[in-house]
Order: sequence, then C-alpha cells, then structure tokens
Amino acid sequence: MERARPKRQVHRGCGLAPGQARPRSAVCGESLDFWRVEEVEPERLLRLRAEMRLPGLAWLELGVRSDGDLTVYTQRALFHPHGLLGHVYWWVISPFHGVVFGGMKRNIARAAETET
Repeated sequence: MERARPKRQVHRGCGLAPGQARPRSAVCGESLDFWRVEEVEPERLLRLRAEMRLPGLAWLELGVRSDGDLTVYTQRALFHPHGLLGHVYWWVISPFHGVVFGGMKRNIARAAETET
C-alpha cells in the first residue's frame, strides 16, 4: 500500500493542504518546505538548515526570550560561503533579505499578538 503524499501547493511548496491543522511543534530532522529542522529548543529556538542548491551552507534561526513583561522575537540568517561564487551570491542577495525577513518578522509578530 502506497503512503499518501502531501498535496503540492504552487505558492507554498509541499506542505499543508488548505484547512489542514498546522503542527504546533517541529521535530529535529523534519523537512519544512526547502528547510530541514536542525535544532529545537522548545519555547526558545528553532534552527533550520537550507536544503536548496546554494554556493554554501545556510541556516535560519528563529528565537524567543522573555524580557520582563515582554517577549522578544529574534531571527538570524547565517551563510557560510563556498569560494568566490558563495561570497558574490551573498553580497548580491543580501539587500533582499531586509525585505523578505522584515516581512516575515512582522507577520510572525502579528500572528503571535493575535494568539494571546
């Protein structure tokens, strides 16, 4: 018997079908779109490793911490370039990170505020 495969979504990649419940926690080794969960510290850190073709290695870290009555959200993109092509790649795409990751940060903060 063949296992059911997730429905392919053009705008979201392979993942959840509309109306499907979202998982509440990630598991090390799990695939999330083109990322692999590399480390999970519940209610503190989620580190994802990029599995796309890149001239180097890339990670995305999402973190939260308490600061008095506030919860502080952090995100960090890390890249370890391979050779000259890796360095050129990073400098070419780095201006776009502000747009992409800035929007992601705002959306995550907005979602967290509505869940309280």
